[in-house]
Amino acid sequence: MMRHMCCGLLCALLLAPGVPVEAQPPKKISRVGYLAAVSAAADAPRLEAFRQGLRELGYLEGQNVLIEYRHEAGDFERLPEHAAELVGHKPDVLVTVTTNAAQAAKQATTRIPIVFMGVTDPVTAGLVESLAQPGGNMTGITNMAAILTGKRMELLKETFPTVSRLAVLWDPQAPGSVPQWHDSQLPARELGLHLYSMEVSRVEHYEAAFTDAVEAGNTAL
Repeated sequence: MMRHMCCGLLCALLLAPGVPVEAQPPKKISRVGYLAAVSAAADAPRLEAFRQGLRELGYLEGQNVLIEYRHEAGDFERLPEHAAELVGHKPDVLVTVTTNAAQAAKQATTRIPIVFMGVTDPVTAGLVESLAQPGGNMTGITNMAAILTGKRMELLKETFPTVSRLAVLWDPQAPGSVPQWHDSQLPARELGLHLYSMEVSRVEHYEAAFTDAVEAGNTAL
């Protein structure tokens, strides 16, 4: 579903209105800037689905569409630099993955259309005015992760009724992660769950965070 939705949004920007793709394949070379705040390895499945969706709509990479890629998982402070580089290539559209990348793209241009995915709350992140009326030059897909936080806890409690101590893994430096931590507080109290904060912003800190969570007596994550 995500693949088709994203490609539909992208092609709405690249294709002339009312022209059937099968009958009249695009003749110009379209240019796409792709900015992801994850590693190329982690992004591989999503990127392949994105490419497959383009192929199904008549866009063949290297033939009638050129895609310039930037992946950044180590230093998010470089995202504005990557976004500026992509804008410099004068793409027809920018595609961004995660809230961090979308915010960097928004800062880089108000003219080039931007399609985002993997964004938790585009309104709170300042990307769009509202879900119904995005406004500006941005649109895309939200996973509504923060809104679903309480439902995940409900499912956990239904499956394991004896759980009382719950560890929550989140990244205080990630705009998409912070709302999930904040929105977990009220449903946790209502379900009688004691939350343990696992604040991790770097890969090398994961092991210690899990060790500490276990030692603190948490039985669910």
